[in-house]
Amino acid sequence: QVQLVESGGGLVQPGGSLRLSCAASGFTISTYAMNWYRQAPGKERELVATITSTGGSTNYADSVQGRFAISRDNTENTVYLQMNSLKPEDTAVYYCNAHKRSWKIWDYWGQGTQVTVSS
Repeated sequence: QVQLVESGGGLVQPGGSLRLSCAASGFTISTYAMNWYRQAPGKERELVATITSTGGSTNYADSVQGRFAISRDNTENTVYLQMNSLKPEDTAVYYCNAHKRSWKIWDYWGQGTQVTVSS
């Protein structure tokens, strides 16, 4: 059974840090681009960060550039999102996504983890 399970969310004060983890099971992430999305109440889901299958390239939304860092450990079948200098506008449910496009598209999603930035 294919699963992505996020963890590490919670309540943090502005300026604080959190590290999200996304553990995959039922498939190997090594051939997938891995992404973190987020969705705030009343807003559309947005792409926050992406990392290529080998980890050789990363991209970030302008709103998190310089504050967030995505990484992956293919041996542990896990992807991470280090979030620093958190702001109230970072409050959202964060989702892990695995994506691969070949002769078809593979697209897997986690259930999400809540991140709340508030004093």
